[in-house]
Amino acid sequence: MNTILVVDDDPHIVRALAITLKGQGYTVVTATDGQSALHSAAQRPVSVMILDLGLPDMDGKAVISALREWSSVPVLVLSARHGSSDKVEALDAGADDYITKPFGLDELLARLRALLRRRNDSSEEVTLVTTSSFTVDLDKRQITKSGVDVRMTPTEWNILDILLRNPDKLITQQQLLTEVWGPAYAKEANYLRVYMAQLRRKLETEPGNPRHLITEPGMGYRFVP
Repeated sequence: MNTILVVDDDPHIVRALAITLKGQGYTVVTATDGQSALHSAAQRPVSVMILDLGLPDMDGKAVISALREWSSVPVLVLSARHGSSDKVEALDAGADDYITKPFGLDELLARLRALLRRRNDSSEEVTLVTTSSFTVDLDKRQITKSGVDVRMTPTEWNILDILLRNPDKLITQQQLLTEVWGPAYAKEANYLRVYMAQLRRKLETEPGNPRHLITEPGMGYRFVP
């Protein structure tokens, strides 16, 4: 089920969008300021962020820029700013689409579906990953290292799959923990340390000096091809 993060400081808009989106079968998470939005996006997997630019603590364009440092989640801007310069700046910051207020719910839902289609299409593109140390066929769930098959536990596979499908992108600890173990484990960073050590022993040429499965201290992990 797709999760939509709605970010707006107008409670009436948040309530209306939450009711509409839930009625369409989406899971809805809400935030009323920029910092809360970034925290929510880091805490759980989000399919699309619907973002107002006029937030009380920071400009929406700053939220997009901060989000793009570690996430490619689609952003649909929903704003009362009608100027073309605002739209251009938001899109240049990393937004994927822009709707001005007042807006029609049918149009918003159509644009949301389009973003989800593009996201799903792009997530299916990566199937074969080759590095200097190992090769992974994500569709067949097969790994070889120096011509020898490498066996993985289901949990190791789940972690590796997320990292390999997002090359060069920082995946936060909270994202990995939530996607692999569930929201109740979002703060159990020790789980990840154990499994990342196992993955490096199985895949890296020098587990103590990894080239591909990189730790970003205090933040998360990154796969470097």
